[in-house]
Amino acid sequence: QMELVESGGGSVQAGGSLRLSCAERRFRISPLAWYRQTPGNQRELVASIAPSGATNYADSVKGRFTISRDKSHNTIYLQMNNLKFEDTAVYYCRRGDFWGRGTQVTVSS
Repeated sequence: QMELVESGGGSVQAGGSLRLSCAERRFRISPLAWYRQTPGNQRELVASIAPSGATNYADSVKGRFTISRDKSHNTIYLQMNNLKFEDTAVYYCRRGDFWGRGTQVTVSS
């Protein structure tokens, strides 16, 4: 099974930036998407990157977040700028049926 491992979460003030990373450690296959979840809510898609490199973003993060993939194609990133309180969540990366364990992002207003 694939093993997806997220890193880069933390606490930041509103307006600040964080960069999340997600690496697939066993098969060196690229994860494809970032999701986030807050308590009591379902996971929502934040951003995705297709094998072609085409990207897609949730309306709430367009213009602030950027998803990218490294040249080895086994790590994706989520650059998050101008963070808002409502971006506070656990962020997960995903490929198909496989999910990482998540990394907490906390934005203080």
